[in-house]
Amino acid sequence: MTNKSIAVLAAATLAVSACTTDSISTANKSQTGAMIGGALGGIIGASSDDDKLLKGIVGAGIGAAAGGVIGHQLDKQAEDLRRDIPNENIDIVNTGDELRVTMPQDLLFAVDSSDLRYDLQNDLRALAGNLQDYPDTTVNIVGHTDDTGSDSYNYELSERRAQAVAFTLEDAGVRPSRIRSYGQGETRPVASNVTEEGRAQNRRVDIVIRPNAA
Repeated sequence: MTNKSIAVLAAATLAVSACTTDSISTANKSQTGAMIGGALGGIIGASSDDDKLLKGIVGAGIGAAAGGVIGHQLDKQAEDLRRDIPNENIDIVNTGDELRVTMPQDLLFAVDSSDLRYDLQNDLRALAGNLQDYPDTTVNIVGHTDDTGSDSYNYELSERRAQAVAFTLEDAGVRPSRIRSYGQGETRPVASNVTEEGRAQNRRVDIVIRPNAA
């Protein structure tokens, strides 16, 4: 590789490494998306012809533009979701390249049940309306449990609960082709299962919304 190409790649790598978790949590997600997009675009452009600095610059510009559009969309969609779903027990997190909507399982279902609580269906229908307002996204719905009970039972229960959420979104008008649902049982804890508080955090349904261009 030429010195010029190495410089482009180095700059792109530094830009990506600058996008730490802390910076994403405090910076505007549109700016973060543009930074990541620009860095990746620079890498793609430079690697396609390592004798031409111009390709790296053009690639960085294209990547930055695409990343900025995605970041702006996520900012707006997250803002709309927080407006439409004011439930303080539902977490809506914009990571910079996707939205994560986490619903505690105990809010959605009774113990050992995959039947959605009627009052919580209103929140899911509000989510469905948001997904229809932003149609160029895909949605992964992932069920999780604590470690109480057998592995096989927890996996099956988490899968049924993820499917119940998916069916509600589809019934509210979201295209089934956009949705994938699956369970992960007790394998992805976010807290210790030693305490009841930790187990409650692990019993959840994550709804992960990703722009198709990402």
